[in-house]
Amino acid sequence: MRISVVDVGSNTVRLMVADAEGGVPLPVHTAKWRLRLSEQVGPGGPVPEEALERLVEAVAGASRTAERWGASEPLAFATAVVRAAPNRREVLRTVRARTGVPLCTLPGEVEAELTFLGARRWMGWRSGPLALLDIGGGSLEVAFGRGRLPDFVASLPLGAARLTHEFLAGGADPASRDQVKALRRKVRHQLRDVAARIRWEGPRTAVATSRTFQQLGRLCGAPPGRHGPFTERRMLCSDLGDAVGRLAALSAAERARLPGISAPRSAQSLAGAVVGHTAMKLTGLESVTLCPWAIREGVLLRQIEDGPSWWAEMVRRSDEAAVPAPVPLRLASTSN
Repeated sequence: MRISVVDVGSNTVRLMVADAEGGVPLPVHTAKWRLRLSEQVGPGGPVPEEALERLVEAVAGASRTAERWGASEPLAFATAVVRAAPNRREVLRTVRARTGVPLCTLPGEVEAELTFLGARRWMGWRSGPLALLDIGGGSLEVAFGRGRLPDFVASLPLGAARLTHEFLAGGADPASRDQVKALRRKVRHQLRDVAARIRWEGPRTAVATSRTFQQLGRLCGAPPGRHGPFTERRMLCSDLGDAVGRLAALSAAERARLPGISAPRSAQSLAGAVVGHTAMKLTGLESVTLCPWAIREGVLLRQIEDGPSWWAEMVRRSDEAAVPAPVPLRLASTSN
């Protein structure tokens, strides 16, 4: 069986086509389309017409590519930028009408559950009680659990693109000390209760996922991607703290010349580093393992293990739901 997933993020649309024999999603093809929605959509703002046109083109292209590779209709979802947009319903209807792909949005807590599932499967049961951090463009997802799905999750409005827009004036120029202090104060306030829960649980293993963490890990000395996914990659909290100082002293163009920092993400790299470092400090995590599996693999795993009715229910809920408010902390439901 060959299946595919389309992930509409704040910067790119990513397609993964995978073979699902044996219960493991083994990728056979990946592709991406650069959108940079976060540059066109302010926090909580509407998706403009031009951005919607580019989104339709990208999803249509992903669907055609998946079909050429022999996969069924993609499992397509959009993350925080679209989820929080006041014209979310219009965006989803337009994409479906013009591409035939039922794009949906997932609540932040469900994103955290799926990301945890992907990380748990990659790390294995020997990792024990597991804590997860995932920084997106619009939100930060945190999860903790001992089993297949997490015992609790948090989805917070602490995405790297969102905070860059709010605190760092777009991120083009070197940040002032006051800007970084204000940003860190915001992150501390939002994370206080979640961090206390992580410290109380005392995880044996901590993982970080997302492109933001991967690039920060490379900046902090992790092996480059060309060494393959099975190379161990770890990041120390102390090294990430040093990276915050390096990034704050540079403009976006200068950051893009650093190891691991790509030009499209250079403007938001400082905010991502502040969120990551503050989260690690508050939760007492001295290091994290950089995990290559995240939400896309989690979606594929749920499809393989729970069947197509699970995704159909996600699409139905997305069609019916109003724009959700950020949920700071809740007990995770294993019934999803």
